[in-house]
Amino acid sequence: MPTREPLNQSALIFLALLPLLLLIIPGDAREVSQYVVLNIIPGEPYRPVFDQVTQATKGRSSENIGVGIAAIFSYLNQPREQTKKELTEFLSLSEEYNMPVVVQLDGEQWWEGRPDLWNWWDSSRPGYDSANRHNVEWYGWGPEYAMKIAWRNWGRQMRVLPPPNFMSSRYRNACREEMQVFIPLVMQWWTGLPLDKKHLLIGIKLGWESAIGVNSFYLPNGNALLDQSEVSDPQVELKGELVPDRGVVAIGYAAVTSAGLASSGRLKEADLAAIVARHLEDLSVLAAELGVPREKLFTHVGGWKEEELLYDAALNSHTCPGWSFYRHAADATMDRGVQRVLAKSDAPYWAAVEWMLMSDSSSAHWHSAIGRTLAIPGCRYLCVYNWSGIRENMGAVEGIRRVLGVK
Repeated sequence: MPTREPLNQSALIFLALLPLLLLIIPGDAREVSQYVVLNIIPGEPYRPVFDQVTQATKGRSSENIGVGIAAIFSYLNQPREQTKKELTEFLSLSEEYNMPVVVQLDGEQWWEGRPDLWNWWDSSRPGYDSANRHNVEWYGWGPEYAMKIAWRNWGRQMRVLPPPNFMSSRYRNACREEMQVFIPLVMQWWTGLPLDKKHLLIGIKLGWESAIGVNSFYLPNGNALLDQSEVSDPQVELKGELVPDRGVVAIGYAAVTSAGLASSGRLKEADLAAIVARHLEDLSVLAAELGVPREKLFTHVGGWKEEELLYDAALNSHTCPGWSFYRHAADATMDRGVQRVLAKSDAPYWAAVEWMLMSDSSSAHWHSAIGRTLAIPGCRYLCVYNWSGIRENMGAVEGIRRVLGVK
């Protein structure tokens, strides 16, 4: 039997002093096991939010649950230098306020800054190239069905650009090029932090309710509507349970064709879910290659039909899975799609990466709903969307304060 060397005097002294050292380190400087995170809406100045969240959660006494702030960086939406400036400021404020953060990298929802990828129809605008029809989604089998316009409903229906073809090689390369800039920026900041501030990076999130045909949907005869006034656009309510068309016009043909899954027939739910899984895995592999450990990397998928196949797209071997919670925010254990995927996940964590309680503003309800979500084994964080929507809601803020043990 091997023998163990006796502890030297220095080691014994250190062990004796360890409980005192832990007491000396401020509570906010210690790594906690879970976080309630407040998301900043794009375009809102960062510093006031750091001020407001710091003041609202001052006096946190929970040893296990901390507070954090998240921000979204849409790297195809504006010049790279502007995004670098914003991300650098966000990370600097995290260190200044000793506030843990989640960095969300988005190349899906907003990509106005890259007309060289999406403008296939208007020769009078920058970036025009008819070949760009292969970088956007189609509403039929073939590039002649390329979309010029899409719609989104985030509280109100609005016009947006056609969504990207997730399997377009030019689009994928564009995402990779930007991530090769921004992930190293985050990792260099994190690795350069002193030991007592390593907790400041909760994680990096990839995707933003990744899906096809939901956050960018297509109306009948949609391209013809582009030249008409937006006020005349038909107002629709998506039917989440109807896959693949969600009650409007099915899209996804471009990605399914590019991936070689099909080129004719009826669009299949399984194929659309497979596309989203490939898209997120592609981003996840790159992030892992750039040094992001699995416990710091999260995906983001939505789910609009109970137990739809899309839930599974959040899971791959490089990340921790994450989902949105609206319908099941009051009791996340009722989301059968999430529970199905968690049952087969080997990831160290998962997260409620977008969460909002819509039905009740009482502090008791917020306290219990957040508690139920965090109580699910492996939940690393819950991210409320958005701080701007709840900061005047005293019930919501008080419920969060109760979760954090603010006195």
